[in-house]
Amino acid sequence: MPAQPSQPPVDERIEDIDLSAEMQGSYLEYAYSVIYSRALPDARDGLKPVQRRILFQMADMGLRPDRGHVKSARVVGEVMGKLHPHGDAPIYDALVRLAQPFSLRVPLVDGHGNFGSLDDGPAAPRYTEARLAPAALALTENLDEDVVDFIPNYDGQFLQPEVLPAAFPNLLVNGAAGIAVGMATNMAPHNLIEVVSAAVHLLEHPEATVEELMEFVPGPDLPSGGIITSLDGIKDAYATGRGVFRTRAKVSIEQLGPRRTGLIVTELPYQVGPERVIEKIKDAVGSKKLTGISDVTDLTDRRNGLRLVIGIKTGFDAQAVLEQLYRLTPLEDSFGINNVALVEGQPQTLGLKELLRVYLDHRLRVVTRRSEFRLARRRDRLHLVEGLLIAILDIDEVIQVIRASDDGEQARTRLQDVFDLSEKQAEYILELRLRRLTKFSRIELEAERDSLQAEIAALIELLGSETLLRAQVARELEAAADTFGTPRRTLLLNGGPVAPRSRAAAPADLQIADAPCRVFLSATGRMVRADLAADAPGGGIVPPARRAKHDAIRSAVDTTTRGELGAVTTAGRLIRFSPVDLPSVPGNSVQPAAGARVDQYLGLGKDEHVVALVPLTENPPVALGTLQGVVKRFAPSEIANKHDIEVIALKPGDRVVGAALAPEGTELVFVTSDAQLLRFEADSVRPQGRAAGGMAGVRVAAGERVVFFGVIDPAADVSVVTIAGSSQALLGADAGSGKVSALSEFPPKGRATGGVRAQRFLKGEDTLTLAWVGAEPRAVGADGSVRQLPEAGAKRDASGQPLDGVIAAVGTAVR
Repeated sequence: MPAQPSQPPVDERIEDIDLSAEMQGSYLEYAYSVIYSRALPDARDGLKPVQRRILFQMADMGLRPDRGHVKSARVVGEVMGKLHPHGDAPIYDALVRLAQPFSLRVPLVDGHGNFGSLDDGPAAPRYTEARLAPAALALTENLDEDVVDFIPNYDGQFLQPEVLPAAFPNLLVNGAAGIAVGMATNMAPHNLIEVVSAAVHLLEHPEATVEELMEFVPGPDLPSGGIITSLDGIKDAYATGRGVFRTRAKVSIEQLGPRRTGLIVTELPYQVGPERVIEKIKDAVGSKKLTGISDVTDLTDRRNGLRLVIGIKTGFDAQAVLEQLYRLTPLEDSFGINNVALVEGQPQTLGLKELLRVYLDHRLRVVTRRSEFRLARRRDRLHLVEGLLIAILDIDEVIQVIRASDDGEQARTRLQDVFDLSEKQAEYILELRLRRLTKFSRIELEAERDSLQAEIAALIELLGSETLLRAQVARELEAAADTFGTPRRTLLLNGGPVAPRSRAAAPADLQIADAPCRVFLSATGRMVRADLAADAPGGGIVPPARRAKHDAIRSAVDTTTRGELGAVTTAGRLIRFSPVDLPSVPGNSVQPAAGARVDQYLGLGKDEHVVALVPLTENPPVALGTLQGVVKRFAPSEIANKHDIEVIALKPGDRVVGAALAPEGTELVFVTSDAQLLRFEADSVRPQGRAAGGMAGVRVAAGERVVFFGVIDPAADVSVVTIAGSSQALLGADAGSGKVSALSEFPPKGRATGGVRAQRFLKGEDTLTLAWVGAEPRAVGADGSVRQLPEAGAKRDASGQPLDGVIAAVGTAVR
């Protein structure tokens, strides 16, 4: 057979490449994609690409808070089909996290259905529904006003925002977590109100230090609440972008029965669920590392929230068992801050100031671009309105010109020539409806013209002034904080450096040493425990710095670390507590600003405040005075071993204004709002039982009230501070006048009398807004900063001197 002709060779392109170079290049491309397109948030809006695409697509779908929910599967499908080139599972996972209140401090998605818990995953997307939360609208608003750049999606068919406008600092508020290639991010949530306050301060003071910003943002505010036990790691994180802090569950010791004590857990560390805690407790009990626990019951439900009851066996110290639990279970956990985010496309580790600065720069650009867009639109509209006004003034001639024209093109040209109009104005007039030719329409157009001119002038002024631009950003930030901000949930305790955690077997005695200490209650409502220095004279504390914030002391009591104190409240209750969990500071750095908010620490009611701390000893008795002038003395032993007990039967509308130890030889002092001061011997008030309602202390005129009650040593150098003002002035708006006199100027009188005048009112003054009697007076403002008092030595019935700033409270200096 004849030989078949050979087939022509197929076109082939074979290249020899180096395998290591190809692997390196491919891995770098993969790493680049993970870092920039998946794992790390943008420092401007605090969102990863998938989160940004979810919020943008939901806004584009019209899933606003005032509309109904839609299936989550529909949202996932829209995001995957139009914007996100990955599977449905990561999209739904991101959507779920945006809706979980225990993951985000301010949730951005309003979920309906089972969106999971800390111990269980969510239901499938076909079973859950979602829509945007109100806060998400603040992140996506003004997208139609050219505030950010838009980029093509993965196939070039749709556009998506490169970054969201973000009306509040979402990255700091909600935190972030992600693992990229060779780097990771782990950012803690914060309180929106505190973050906005720091941002506004940085806007007004660009050279502010991290320490100054920490006065507004003292630490993270975790969605689950809990207690942060040390601020040292937080300070490192705010300065460098990296740090570690410890969180503890909020636990109280309560009586579960007549002879049964239990630990009640109401808040857990961030990202720790109750089932995980129960499992660890069972493991520790089974391995004999943990003793003293009888049972664990989870009473958590949707109505009452988290409630984990841990029973303590008879004969075991509940506080010691709690210390074991902190050491061996997730009731105490650590959080490592690693503030890695994208800045201009580059991953950077950012401190608090840098995070705020990047956000503020972004927000300034957003407001600038929005203002430029609005200015252009208003100028365009004004141009058309001015043309309409010209047409309406000469409407008959306009109609004649149009009727005489052969076509629309000729009509437009003739209108431009006859009335000196632009092409846009002429075209707009040709499209004018006959209904716009009324007299009322002309009035409307003139009003619109004037409004547009005013808006254009304001926008030009705004764009021409950096100061006005920053003020506008500050106002919008404060509006977002007012709308979406909530009170702080996490309690901050500055307990000093935390020792490395060990999982070794628990020592036999885990109790904190019962060492001498002094507990301070500041005039601004904070409590701190100061360890007494053994080498200080008389076992006292070393004198601290005197210019710290919150350093006006309302009450100070010497006790021991594991001792018990009583807190007297305005509701007439005495609450027993131990200072063992209070923030502890060395005696040479007593700054109650680092302490715990007493209302949070003791769990007080909305309008209830602590007026004094008292030791729970047999003698001397405690004296207290009320708003209506009632006085009472009672022995602390009256409260027995009860945790919370009523120590005076208050009349309707009455409340306690002051309390203190009143031993024999002391004097009781009342000051009323009509500037009357009464001092009388404490011995004239016989001690009564806790259920008694007290007796008449000072005669209070109709419409007046007691503004101060206290106990003084008549032999000591005691000052009287009075602040006068107008009862019609807004609270905190008028500093008023004040004076400082010696108590020796005021003669003592009998109980139940009216006292003597303590200050003469100036014109416009009709009441004492504040009074205080004691040694070494120190005044502070509402933020705890020190205020200047007038010079001492004024006559008892003299008028006051005008004050430089509003004084919120007066106490004694730290000694």
